[in-house]
Parts: sequence; structure tokens; C-alpha cells
Amino acid sequence: MNSKNGETITIDALKDLDTRKAVIFIIGLSAVAIIFLFWLLYFQEPPEETYNFVEWLPGLNATLNGIATIFLILGFVAIKQMEFARHMRYMIAAFVASTFFLVSYVIYHNFVGHTPFPGEGLIRPVYFFILITHIILSVAVVPLVLSSFYFSLSGKLQTHRKISKITFPVWLYVSVTGVMIYFILNAYT
Repeated sequence: MNSKNGETITIDALKDLDTRKAVIFIIGLSAVAIIFLFWLLYFQEPPEETYNFVEWLPGLNATLNGIATIFLILGFVAIKQMEFARHMRYMIAAFVASTFFLVSYVIYHNFVGHTPFPGEGLIRPVYFFILITHIILSVAVVPLVLSSFYFSLSGKLQTHRKISKITFPVWLYVSVTGVMIYFILNAYT
């Protein structure tokens, strides 16, 4: 791992990795994760027995999404101020929060399965618009985030900047709408 004046960090092994192979790996890993989540939500039968902690996981998931949102905004502010090391710390923190969210989300849906929305009236199309856009963009955000980190840590900063201009708003939207979905669901259950 190299640090140049504390401003940028690169991982030598990633610098030497062929970009095409890295992108294929990222897309493959993302596809496997997405297929697994789809299977878990819609095809896997939840176990008959559950644990008390499972009921707390939706609140934890919303909290982790909120934390990721805060770190994403702080990372955006840091990069605008040309504070590269601080930007990287915030983005790593956002990634960690999002990763913990994903683990908690998988555990929750393993025990609960699909969560139907019981709301009626105007809130129903609003909720489903938020949910559908959240799901579509959460599928896209996985390879975007992994690509942004790859290009940053491999020292390909020009490509990192281009990808991150797409990654940031998508990741932010997914994090914010994750919190919104929790509160809307919580109001109707």
C-alpha cells in the first residue's frame, strides 16, 4: 500500500491487475450477489423458527443506511475541499456501513422473507415508486461502488472520478431511500 504525502492511497496488487479482468470480476461478483438476494427474497422459504434479535434488524438497517448517507455527504464535501485522505476515510466508512447493512439485510430476509406493504391509498403508489427505484438503483450501485474503489485504489484516478460522478448520486439515493422505506413501512405495520 502506498501513500503519497498522505493524500492518495493505492494498493500495488491492484495497480498491476488488468483493468478488464478487474471489471469482469466486479461484474461477476455483483451478479452473484444480486442473484443470491433475489433468490433469498422471492424463492427461499424462511425457517419456521426465528430469533428475538431479528425484529430489531429493520431499525438497524435504517440506521446503517443513515450512517452511510452521512459518510457519503462528508466524503463529497471532503473531495470538494481537495482533502483526499479525509475523503477516502469517509468513503471507506460509508462502504463499511453499507456492507454491515447488507449483512444485516440478508440475515433479516433469511428469517422473514419478502415484506409486503399493507398501506392503502395515495401512499401505496408513492411507496412502490420509491421501492422500485431503490431496488433498481441498488442493483446498479454494487458494481459502481466496487468499480469506484478499484479505480481509486489502483491509482487510476481519472477513471475513478468519472465513475464516481455516477456512483455518488446513485449510492446516496439508495441510502436515503432505504431509510425512507423503513419509515414508510414502519408507519403501516
